[in-house]
Amino acid sequence: MVEDELGRDLNDIKAEEKKLYEEYKRKLQELRKVKTENEAVGQVFTKGLLPIYTLYILVQGPTNGNDISHQIGKRTNGFWIPSTGGIYPLLKKLEKQGFIEGSWDEEKKSQKIYRITNKGIEEFEHKKELLKSKIEEALEVFKIIKEDLYD
Repeated sequence: MVEDELGRDLNDIKAEEKKLYEEYKRKLQELRKVKTENEAVGQVFTKGLLPIYTLYILVQGPTNGNDISHQIGKRTNGFWIPSTGGIYPLLKKLEKQGFIEGSWDEEKKSQKIYRITNKGIEEFEHKKELLKSKIEEALEVFKIIKEDLYD
């Protein structure tokens, strides 16, 4: 009788462990999906808009990577503050393409100041023109989806 109860108790424990493990796997999968979706949305900004917006900031005047991130955050009311971990590789790439030039600050040797080149201004104007209709279309799509979902 005692052995029978122990056997049932062990089976109940194993069944509960299995149930908890299945729930853990399901929740982990949900978290991974959310993370992937968030990364995809972030990539639209980082890969699509960050290069042109960085050039826009540099059209306003020379500055460093931290300030570019800060200015974007300020201009977007804090809704989008790119990490410097995304800004500096982009600056390196833009510099390699000849769109910007970087030079070390004379007073603060630890700070690299970036300036847009003539080639960079041409690229900025070209990309700005290309993206205008796409940004307008995206805004319309977002407006429709917002109205459908929330109004």
